[in-house]
Amino acid sequence: MEQTCLQQEAVGAAFDRDAMLDVRRRTLKAVRDIAANVSPGMLEEDAVEMARDVLAEAGMLRGWHDVYVRFGRNTLKTFGAASEPDTRLGDDDIFFVDIGPVWKQWEGDGGDTFVTGADPERARCAADARAIFHEVRAKWLEERSSGRELYHYAEDCARRRGWELNLDLSGHRLADFPHAAIHKGALADFDHAPSGLLWVLEIHIRHPSEPYGAFFEDLLLEDGHFTR
Repeated sequence: MEQTCLQQEAVGAAFDRDAMLDVRRRTLKAVRDIAANVSPGMLEEDAVEMARDVLAEAGMLRGWHDVYVRFGRNTLKTFGAASEPDTRLGDDDIFFVDIGPVWKQWEGDGGDTFVTGADPERARCAADARAIFHEVRAKWLEERSSGRELYHYAEDCARRRGWELNLDLSGHRLADFPHAAIHKGALADFDHAPSGLLWVLEIHIRHPSEPYGAFFEDLLLEDGHFTR
């Protein structure tokens, strides 16, 4: 039976708005801390182990999804796909961090892309993933668009900037753990205006011909929760 909007936006007994915002803050800090420990010459497998150490030190090792640190051509990989092994980060390269930690009873989810060196197109790719996220978020704020409409718009935003949007990464619910017991569907398939603090907007773009891409994700929230 198809879920109603009310069912798709349900939360568990432990749901707490302030706790969700706190785990978001912790998650975004962990993404930055992980990225700060990545450097050219590092193997991707070592970066993933380092990321797990960072999360363990923050009390967030338990996750509702695996820890991803993707280097170079592995930034084209979609969620859950195995990376090409023995991938080493270059001096003018690109990488992203994608984590879904659980803090106590509440889920976090965050991802961002970073570059090494000064390659302008890779830097633009990383910046555009963030910019597209905020363009789509602005449409949500201003027009109360449905999840499906938001991802049609995200495709247009990516195309105008010269990128391809990966719709295999198309947003999802977040809640007190585990959100999958409430709703597993994608934001891109949600035919209503999503409520703030309940949905993650994911933007994964790819260069149309070169072997790299960029990723950015965060909760759908009002402007006051972002500093840009």
